Amino acid sequence: MGEAMLSAILDGGLSSPGDITVGNFNQDRRHQLDKKYGVSVTGDNFRAVGGADVVILSVKPQQLAVVTDELGGKLKPVQLVLSIIAGATIQTLASGLAHTNIVRAMPNTPAQIGQGMTVWTATPDVTGQQKGWAGSILGAIGKEIYCENEKYLDMATAVSGSGPAYFFLFVEALVEAAVDTGFSPDVARELVLQTMLGSGQLIRDSGKSPAELREMVTSPGGTTAEALNEFDKGKFRNLVGKAVAAAYNKARLLGGEQQ
Repeated sequence: MGEAMLSAILDGGLSSPGDITVGNFNQDRRHQLDKKYGVSVTGDNFRAVGGADVVILSVKPQQLAVVTDELGGKLKPVQLVLSIIAGATIQTLASGLAHTNIVRAMPNTPAQIGQGMTVWTATPDVTGQQKGWAGSILGAIGKEIYCENEKYLDMATAVSGSGPAYFFLFVEALVEAAVDTGFSPDVARELVLQTMLGSGQLIRDSGKSPAELREMVTSPGGTTAEALNEFDKGKFRNLVGKAVAAAYNKARLLGGEQQ
């Protein structure tokens, strides 16, 4: 995700390679990023953030303690910290970094192709200009929505953050069903992927609700009605609701564990 943001920032002209320093403990990874993007690289996180207006934290949650040990109490009050670390609350970040100028964001994996969905929030110390910077950076990887209350990030984690996996699972299941019906795997995959892409675009562009579009394609007593009846028998809507609730509760638990 960090590389996706780096690429989007450069492609969008938000910054130039000479103004970006990437900190990474892995020497081979540093070499790759230097060669591909022409940015400065270092294994020293303190050196990486020196003089930066925006410090983007993109590490695995279990690596956060290493980062806070290196940077805690060393950031300038005017520096903006933009964190996309899953489960790391503002309280956790502020305490570990001894810093309160923080934006916390929850992007999702389609950000890798510039089609992400990010929900984010900011502390009161973040200025209007800095919110503009954050919005531009997050907007470069897809759509972004700002929320005043941090509680919405756990909700977003369960919906848009984990959501791509729900779609991937449905695609897997539909491809398998198509193969069982008699299609070759390649044809089944093409049928399902284009159906999913086209349906998503139709929802976005038609101005109609998903329910309206579903009703338009469902003739009484027809094949679609028969299929949807099976979903109803399996309590599909209820299952989706339970899955999202489980993800939301887990997100809250993980956040609480880090506080």
